[in-house]
Amino acid sequence: MKRTLGYLTLPLLMAAAFTTQARADGETIAVFTKNQTNPFFQTVRVGADNMAKTLNAKTLQYIPTKPDSIPEQLSQIEDVVVKKPSAIVFTPVDYKAMVPGVEKINEAKIPVVNITDRSAGGKFLSFVGADDYSLGLETARFLLKTLGGKGNIVIIEGVKGSLTNVDRVRGFNDALKENAGAKLLASQPGNYQRLQALQVMENLMQSNSQIDGVLAANDAMAVGAIEALDGANRKAQVIGINGTKEAIDAIKSGKLLASGDYNGFAQGCLGTMMAIRALRNQPVIAEIVLKPTVITKDNYQPFDVPLEQRTCPTFEDASKLGAK
Repeated sequence: MKRTLGYLTLPLLMAAAFTTQARADGETIAVFTKNQTNPFFQTVRVGADNMAKTLNAKTLQYIPTKPDSIPEQLSQIEDVVVKKPSAIVFTPVDYKAMVPGVEKINEAKIPVVNITDRSAGGKFLSFVGADDYSLGLETARFLLKTLGGKGNIVIIEGVKGSLTNVDRVRGFNDALKENAGAKLLASQPGNYQRLQALQVMENLMQSNSQIDGVLAANDAMAVGAIEALDGANRKAQVIGINGTKEAIDAIKSGKLLASGDYNGFAQGCLGTMMAIRALRNQPVIAEIVLKPTVITKDNYQPFDVPLEQRTCPTFEDASKLGAK
């Protein structure tokens, strides 16, 4: 009921907040993502492009050349404020540090939708993201069930202090608490980067002769951990989060146990959809929080589809996704 009220009443609220004129089509949507190194954000960008094309609009991609660079994203905001696109779909590289940037967008009266990482401040048409705590909890439960509820476990975290990392790691730890036979050996950051995770895993293997399970806060780091294990000719069960193509390929080959589906394609689609619908004075959904799916060798087939061949959810689908 709350969400229903949200998407019925929000356009009226936003009409008072923004003065952008409604357009029939041909809008330009500026899409901000965090980096080019994490395949998840490529998934988001393809979803945004897909939806924009479907609705006869176009996208303008803003990606920091240095991964997750706060100064660079702030500079990109200065640029977008000058260029004045029809609307913005925004993922902050840091949910607190980018608030002044969001406020500049608000002052420029450019409508903005927040996706993936929830911003700590600013005004948004809508939020589209996933339940990070449940992703961490359910993927870790699957790993521990596979290990019989016991074993030596390491956690490779994302960026310390980021909301996605805090919630995913909280889910990991709560799953570990459910299994008295499991022992957490270490929890160290890999900053969502494959190479850093590889190096972290190499160090952890030097100080721990037996590692049975690896909980990685994203797929890129899970793949890095697998590369480190392969390099040392050691074995462990590894899980990641994001449901990226490389994760699906690794699940198919038996290298990766599972990945929590963060549904980046849908996030890109739905964020862009909400921005365009608001510009066209159509109802938008105030908040869509996607529930997790643990992708394994038993259910990966629906996810094993090239990004370019995927279809965005409809608005009716979005209402159901947000209401799960």
